[in-house]
Amino acid sequence: MKYQLGVVLLIPLLATCVHSTLNPNNKKSKKNPPDIKTNSGPVNLDVFERGLVDVEPHSLSIIQEANTYYRDTSLKNFNGTVLGYLTPWNSHGYDVAKIFGRKLNIISPVWLQIIRKQDLKYEVAGTHDIDENWMKDTRKAGVQKVIPRILFEQFTDRDFSKLLTYQEEINVVSKLIIDTCWKYKFEGVVLEVWSQLSQRVDDHHLVNLVKSIAKLMKQANLELILVVPPSRAPDLFNAQHFDQLWEDVSYFSLMTYDFSTYQRPGANSPIYWMKNAVHHICPSADKDKRAKILLGLNFYGYDFTPNGGEAVIGNTYLTLLKFYKGKLKLDEKDQEHYFEVKTPTGKHFVFYPTLYSVQLRIDLARELGTGLSIWEIGQGLDFFYDLL
Repeated sequence: MKYQLGVVLLIPLLATCVHSTLNPNNKKSKKNPPDIKTNSGPVNLDVFERGLVDVEPHSLSIIQEANTYYRDTSLKNFNGTVLGYLTPWNSHGYDVAKIFGRKLNIISPVWLQIIRKQDLKYEVAGTHDIDENWMKDTRKAGVQKVIPRILFEQFTDRDFSKLLTYQEEINVVSKLIIDTCWKYKFEGVVLEVWSQLSQRVDDHHLVNLVKSIAKLMKQANLELILVVPPSRAPDLFNAQHFDQLWEDVSYFSLMTYDFSTYQRPGANSPIYWMKNAVHHICPSADKDKRAKILLGLNFYGYDFTPNGGEAVIGNTYLTLLKFYKGKLKLDEKDQEHYFEVKTPTGKHFVFYPTLYSVQLRIDLARELGTGLSIWEIGQGLDFFYDLL
């Protein structure tokens, strides 16, 4: 189900959308949202015992309880592998990793980039973001592995061509990654390259790049986690790719989010689409294969406005929610909640995870036999972690 914002510039793209109207209670906006008493920190009952995992959550209960969590953070409800991404620009993620370390098997800080200097010479950038003291604290808190994400940056087409064509270039990059892991005591890396190159190069070369790096890292007792796009046109990553790589790659971080766009506003991650994305790359219910897929779980949302909108994280979401009074609406097909509100900045049409929608996706991962990859822990609400 898609939605119309009633913007002249978007009419050609949204002509087939279902028109949504604002709740009459929210038509009048105030200069500032009302002050609402909020709770925070550890509490004696979890979200299930407090009745917060509700198909019709009320805005007031979300605002009041979003920053709370059950005091026993060692309790795990999901037995699969959980990877949590962390970005330096959402610093709350650093605290989340330490508080909920026993629920998060792998933390992947978004720190590193590979830069090509010349033939057979590369360097790793972003090491200034590495926080070794935080890593020690996080491991003490229960996180099993710190596996940072790494990108190829500032590469020209010629640079990529050489990397993909010559095995010696791949070996140099692999050794650089391995040396970096050993130097900073990482357990591996999350490699994000597939979406970057899959429409520009022959699949054979891309598979060889990933497979070669993964094999050398495995020999060094290090893990390679590959970020892969979900099924949509064009078909960038499919079952054939998965079968060629799954024995060498430790996990596949499946990006099952960002389904909708500013031109076609709607759910961030429809649940039926998430299920199809897993079946698309791994039709077999083979337990060993499925366990290597980390189903993408977004802890952010989107605020669609007449001007297009933007991604929205926890604190911003709660501020917008203060202008809304009542129960959130559920898109029954996509199984995501949303609300519409008018503020001093204009109309907002907001999709953001709720306890109910997150729980449905955790249940889906359990049903499919996959793990989870959360983008990203600094953007979520603290009470989400009771579910894990």
